[in-house]
Amino acid sequence: MIQGVPADGKGQLWIGGARLPPDGDRYAPVVDPSTGRTLAEAPVASVSQARAAVEAAAGAEEGWGAVPGHRRARILRETAERIRVDRETLAVLIASEVGKPIVEARLEVDRAASVFEFAAEEIRHLGGESFPADAYERPPGNEHRFLFTIREPVGVVVAIGPFNFPLNLLCHKVAPALAAGNPVVAKPTSAAPFTALRLADHLAAAGVPPGVANVVVGPGDPVGDALVEHPGTRLVTFTGSTAVGRSIAEKAARATKRVILEMGGLDPFVVLEDAPLGPTVEAAVRGAFAYSGQVCTASKRFLVDERVADAFAKQLAERAAGLRVGPALSEGTEVGPVIDRTALERLEGMVDDARARSSSVLAGGERRTIGDGTFYAPTVLDRVPEAARVVREEPFGPIAPILRFREVDEAVRIANATDYGLQASVFTRDLARGFALAKRIRAGGVHVNDPTTLRWDALPFGGVRASGLGREGLRYAMQEMSELKLISVNYAAG
Repeated sequence: MIQGVPADGKGQLWIGGARLPPDGDRYAPVVDPSTGRTLAEAPVASVSQARAAVEAAAGAEEGWGAVPGHRRARILRETAERIRVDRETLAVLIASEVGKPIVEARLEVDRAASVFEFAAEEIRHLGGESFPADAYERPPGNEHRFLFTIREPVGVVVAIGPFNFPLNLLCHKVAPALAAGNPVVAKPTSAAPFTALRLADHLAAAGVPPGVANVVVGPGDPVGDALVEHPGTRLVTFTGSTAVGRSIAEKAARATKRVILEMGGLDPFVVLEDAPLGPTVEAAVRGAFAYSGQVCTASKRFLVDERVADAFAKQLAERAAGLRVGPALSEGTEVGPVIDRTALERLEGMVDDARARSSSVLAGGERRTIGDGTFYAPTVLDRVPEAARVVREEPFGPIAPILRFREVDEAVRIANATDYGLQASVFTRDLARGFALAKRIRAGGVHVNDPTTLRWDALPFGGVRASGLGREGLRYAMQEMSELKLISVNYAAG
């Protein structure tokens, strides 16, 4: 049994400051994708327990909102320090629960700690502004008024996290919610409940009062629905598939609740004919194969100028074939398993479809047999048509499909020929040309001469169209998680 998993192998929910077993003794296996073995049993909350978590948060709402900002900041910084001290245990949990290579898992823990520190710092900047009342003719008497805005907590925040960054992306929801004075109910992925429950331990030990941070585990239907639809919740922040995000948005809209949705992407990686080939290929390797491509910002469509496509494809295939595929806990692993057998079958179907459409498989294109783990070889496909599934659907796996273009206008058309718009990359030596192209691509972020996976935790992050609503990034998430109130003071009345 790994550290962070209960000795009896059964997890408990975290509601109202207390650990609770699931109603009806309901559990679900948590499977290590590197080995195919069950790590432990995740608690499956009932609908009544999901509702109880919201009610516990609502009961703590007024008290937490009244805690001075400097005290909230101190608690968040203490949480960051506890995460850092617990780095190795959390990293092993992440690697074991979701198959992230241990080196990358450690980096995720480091980023999660930084997120709490950034949130603590941003408390000082979560303010309003003043206005010159006498600049307005109406209503009469403005020469004797002082106008200003303040920000107040929005209320109970429901934070629904994904499997691919089970700690950092959950922290990107929990930390700004707490910093802005909101209590939170977190529903982590069922694939990695013990990472989230260990975070709850650190929050409580750092001084978060009972009821302010709650963790429930269970499927979207019915547990997630109960959280979203409860009248006590005011904002839902979600990372996951576009289909689920749209469903959450519909449910939240019926009760006029806010949402922050970070959803899918088909992020284009555009290579112009003058791109420096060596650095471009290395960026492509990171963009396509980091964490087995199971990243919303992974480079999923490589649009390459026909004049350099042969050289680019050859070098990318050589690098893909040389990547070390293996168990997540092995220090030398560069590409670990995909999350489960369903993911394997989806990848196989996409590659089979591409083959049937005359695409060339330059590397990979098959499962890797390593024990009972769910491994898929880093795959490079060339001359992929736009009608192929791997170009139209998010693969969420280690596949790099190459589409060739002749003119820049064609590259822009292909890049924008999707409902998604999360991130994009443009590689060129001509920065003026790269900037002009970046402006034409519809996405929440475009990186010139860097991979699509680039993200700064403190800066705005999110997509357009089917890729999302709202923005994460600490200051921007905190603004979404607070209400702007205008206050006027008539100082002549006294």
